[in-house]
Amino acid sequence: MKRPVFAVILFALLFTSSAFAAEGVKWQTLTEGMAKAKAEKKPVIVDFFFGKGCPRCEFLDKEIYHNPAIAKKIMDDFVPIRIDLTKKLSAEEQSLGEKYDFKNDCLLLFLDREGKLVKEGSKRLCFIDKVDPEEFMRYLDAAKSAVIK
Repeated sequence: MKRPVFAVILFALLFTSSAFAAEGVKWQTLTEGMAKAKAEKKPVIVDFFFGKGCPRCEFLDKEIYHNPAIAKKIMDDFVPIRIDLTKKLSAEEQSLGEKYDFKNDCLLLFLDREGKLVKEGSKRLCFIDKVDPEEFMRYLDAAKSAVIK
């Protein structure tokens, strides 16, 4: 009797985790995400993103945001915000980008729930280039730790 129940539970866990992995990160708009971050007392990740045709964006989407462990950590510990650079930016999006000197190009920011840039010591936690998955996990841990302090 215990084996069928165990098999059903194992199947359900495998099915839900693989379904989650296929979906990746669920993005919010800047307005929605900042409100959610304040309500849930979570830091945010803001990705100024071009998408198809941008090697950096395609890499992050495939290797980072659809990595099951990273996607789960982002969804559990952060509020993910994506700003689509192929569309006209809102005044709020433009202002945030200019604040961190984005020059209408790709940029990834780690912010606290008040919208202030998260720092690890004196190091700013933001970047515009590719990052490998293991290093990105370290960024997530550092950003979460810096906000919890």
